[in-house]
Amino acid sequence: MKTPVYDFAKNYAKENPLRLHMPGHKGKSVLEIEPFDLTEVSGADDLYASSGIIEESRLNACSIYGAETYFVTEGSSQSIKAMLYLASKGNHGKKILAGRNAHKSFISGVALLGLSVEWLYSEKDEGCLSCTLSESQVERAILEHDPFAVYITSPDYLGNQTDIKAISKACKKHGVLLLVDNAHGAYLKFLSPSSHPIDLGADMCCDSAHKTLNALTGAGYLHINNNLQINKQNVHFALSLFGSTSPSYLTLISLDLLNAQLDGEYKKNINEFIKTVDKAKVRLSENGYTLTGSEKLKITINAKKYGYTGIELNKILESKGIISEFCDSDYLVFMLTPQIAKDDVDKLINALVSVDKKPEIICCAPKLNKPQKAMEIRSAVLQSSVVLPVELCENRVLSETSVSCPPAVPIVVSGEVIDKKAIECLKYYGVKKCAVIE
Repeated sequence: MKTPVYDFAKNYAKENPLRLHMPGHKGKSVLEIEPFDLTEVSGADDLYASSGIIEESRLNACSIYGAETYFVTEGSSQSIKAMLYLASKGNHGKKILAGRNAHKSFISGVALLGLSVEWLYSEKDEGCLSCTLSESQVERAILEHDPFAVYITSPDYLGNQTDIKAISKACKKHGVLLLVDNAHGAYLKFLSPSSHPIDLGADMCCDSAHKTLNALTGAGYLHINNNLQINKQNVHFALSLFGSTSPSYLTLISLDLLNAQLDGEYKKNINEFIKTVDKAKVRLSENGYTLTGSEKLKITINAKKYGYTGIELNKILESKGIISEFCDSDYLVFMLTPQIAKDDVDKLINALVSVDKKPEIICCAPKLNKPQKAMEIRSAVLQSSVVLPVELCENRVLSETSVSCPPAVPIVVSGEVIDKKAIECLKYYGVKKCAVIE
C-alpha cells in the first residue's frame, strides 16, 4: 500500500527549504517527543476531565498567560466553537455581532449551534481578508442589535490588528462579551508591553500555539479572562463537544514543553528577533516594496505595487527553496518566528531584493456588495444542495462555504444570495464551484 502523505512529508524535509510558513517550529527538532505518543493510560490524565498531570501543566499555562487557560489539540477551530457555545449558553434568540473576515470555523460553530449573526463590515476598503473595526462602529451596532457577544479576528491573515482595547471598552459599557480569534497572535503576550487580547480586555480568545510558537500542529489554547466566572466543568464540556475523544498526546506534550520555553528565555528572544524583522521590513521598503499590516511577526507584501501578482512572486521564491505562508493575486505573506535564523531572514530579503521591480499592476480586487441574507446559516447548511460552476450560481443561495485554507475566510456565507459581484469575487479568488441550495 502506498503512503503518499508520509512520502510527501519525508521528501519535503529532505529538500530542507526555508520554511516561512506555520507551524512555528519550522521543521527543526526542538521537542524530540515522537516516542511519547500515548493514550489515557493510568496516570496519563484525561484532557476533558483533567485532575492530574494535564491539570498541573494547564495551571502552569494559566500562570504564564494570566488567564484561565485550557489546552486544545485541534487548533483554534475547536476553541472558536467552544467560545461560541459558552457565550451563547442561555442567550439563544439573541444575535452575535461578528467582523466579516471571520474564519470558516466560526461559520461551522454558528451552524452547529444554530446562532444568528449580524455581520460588521470595515469602514475602510480592505477586501475580504481584513475587517478593521472602530469602537464607535461597534457601539452603534450593539445599541441597534442588542447582541450577546461581539466576535472579531485580530490579527488577521494579512497582519492587520484591530483596537481590541477600545472595542472592549464599548462591550463592557453595554454588558456584551468580547470574543477574539487570536489564532495568529499567541506570541503577543510576550511583547513589551503585552498586546494579547486578554490583557487588552477580551473576555475570551483562542490562540494557535502551533502557528507562531513552537508547539506541534493542532496545539492551541482557549483563554478565559479571570474576571469572567465560568465553571471549569462547563469549559471542559464545551471543548469536548467539538473535540475528538482521542486528543493527541504528542500535541499535549508539546504544549507542556512549551510552558518551560515560554517561562524561560522566550520573551527576551522574541523581542530581540522582532528587531531583526523590523530591519528586514525597512530594507524591503527601501528597495521599493510596499508592505501592509502591523503585526510584528508577519511580512505582508502588496505584490502588485511591485509589478507582480503575489502568485508570481511566490513562484520565484519557491524556485529558490523559500516557501511562503500564503499568496493570492494581491498579497504575499510570510510568517516568521525566532526559529528562523538571522541568516535565513537575510536569505529571504536578498531573494526579494534580487527581483527586478516592474511597473505597478493597476488592477484591484472586485468589491463585494453586502450579500443579501436569504436564511440563517444553519438552515442553509442543512438544506439539500447541488454543486455548480460558479458562473451558474447567480441568484442562487449558498449552502456550504466555498473557500480553502489558507485563508479560510468565506467570500459569501451560507444562506446568502450569490449575485454578480459575488461571482466576480469568487472567480478572482480562484473559487470555481459552489454548493448551492437545490
